[in-house]
Amino acid sequence: MTTMLLLGLVAAALGAAAGSMVVMILGRKKSEGEIERARGEFEERVRQLEASSGKEVERRIREAELSHKDEMLRHREEVERQNQSRVDEIQKIEERLLQREETLDKRRQSLDTKELSVERREGELSLRAENVRQEESRIKELQSQELRKLEEIAGMSAETAKHELKERFMEESRLDIAADVQRMEKKAKENVERDARQMVALSVERYASEHVAESTVSVVALPSDEMKGRIIGREGRNIRALEMATGVDIIIDDTPEAVVVSGFDKVRRETARLALEALVQDGRIHPGRIEEVVRKTKSELDARIKEAGEQAAFELGLEGMIHPDLIFLLGRMRYRTSYSQNVLKHSIEVAHLCGMMASELRMDNTLAKRAGLLHDIGKAATHEIEGSHVQIGYDLARKYNEPPEVLNAILSHHEDEEPNCIESLLVKASDTLSAARPGARREMVESYIKRLEALEKIGESFKGVEKCFAIQAGREIRVAVLPDEISDAQATFLARDIAKRIETERTYPGEILVTVIRETRHTATAR
Repeated sequence: MTTMLLLGLVAAALGAAAGSMVVMILGRKKSEGEIERARGEFEERVRQLEASSGKEVERRIREAELSHKDEMLRHREEVERQNQSRVDEIQKIEERLLQREETLDKRRQSLDTKELSVERREGELSLRAENVRQEESRIKELQSQELRKLEEIAGMSAETAKHELKERFMEESRLDIAADVQRMEKKAKENVERDARQMVALSVERYASEHVAESTVSVVALPSDEMKGRIIGREGRNIRALEMATGVDIIIDDTPEAVVVSGFDKVRRETARLALEALVQDGRIHPGRIEEVVRKTKSELDARIKEAGEQAAFELGLEGMIHPDLIFLLGRMRYRTSYSQNVLKHSIEVAHLCGMMASELRMDNTLAKRAGLLHDIGKAATHEIEGSHVQIGYDLARKYNEPPEVLNAILSHHEDEEPNCIESLLVKASDTLSAARPGARREMVESYIKRLEALEKIGESFKGVEKCFAIQAGREIRVAVLPDEISDAQATFLARDIAKRIETERTYPGEILVTVIRETRHTATAR
């Protein structure tokens, strides 16, 4: 097929060459003689080309056949090499299979040997178990015989002896349990007190605030004593107008260059003080001007109240988190006191303490600060809202969608409800720290004495108590018991009972330590 293709190509080439030559000759020679001579030359040229092309075709055919044979030989060698590699791989696989069969045969023989050994050991164990059962039966029979002999000798049955032993054991166990309880309580108190002191010390060390007891009066400085007469006005009309507009008492006495503003409502007192300072600075003092200045002062004081609440939130990093109405109520707490302690400062201090203790516990200090700041928000309400400050604060916080932890902290910081989260416990502890700090609050002597007497009465109401003393400002009571009626074990349980009774019947800040003292004295006289 290759030969035919080559011949076709040669013929085509010859035809093309012949055609071109004919055209060239026809173009040049016009006579017949020339045409004949050109034809002869052309035929001779064609014969020469055919001879040379035939030789070339034969040469190329031979080269193609040789190349084909070489290709076939290379292909055959490649196939033989692949077959040989496959044969080698199959031989290796057969060798591995033979090795695995040998290994499996060895393992099978080893398992058969172990199975025979296990069967032999099972037989031995069965024989030993039978011997043990027979020995147990014999021992039980001997025990029964010895028990009958003991009952005959003791003159009582085994059940009676068990009952007496049980009672004796219970009595001894009660003493041991009381001793264990004392040791465990002592150890637990040491650990708890150490950790608590460390945490409280860290928190208190990081925060310290000024505590200044504010009185119920404010002093307004005057440029001169002549201004007192202008404040009083003709027949006292100015001072009466000022007192009616502000709701406070204006005291003008012999104090040089000063007027005293007296009132229990700090908002009213502050309004009167600011209004009076503005009137003194302006110089125009008459009833109409007084009413105008008081109205303006009330508006300015509302702005100051809101600013105080915003400042408190900013100081604690809570800006933008609390409802604006609650912010205004926080500012009003600046003009509220509890036992002479400023409620806003107290709330800020509680929030700081909560945040620091929460950080020590690796908790969310932002939520703890929020609960501490709002725990006394009910004290900002006026007399128009009825209820305790705890309930009022809870209602306000719930109204403005405060988190559940904040609501529980408000209810539980005076034990109106059980705390159900760590934040509530932190608020309760921080509130106690802030309130119980020496000098932070003032307490009436009468209520103080009544609280101590109530604690002493609770201790003396228990049987076997000789005397009870309340010491350390009511933070500890010491109970002296009659040693003939109360044992050491009973003294432990008595202390716990008194503590539970105080928890149930009394409300107090912080903790009260109950110490039961049992003393036995033996005397003799040498003559």
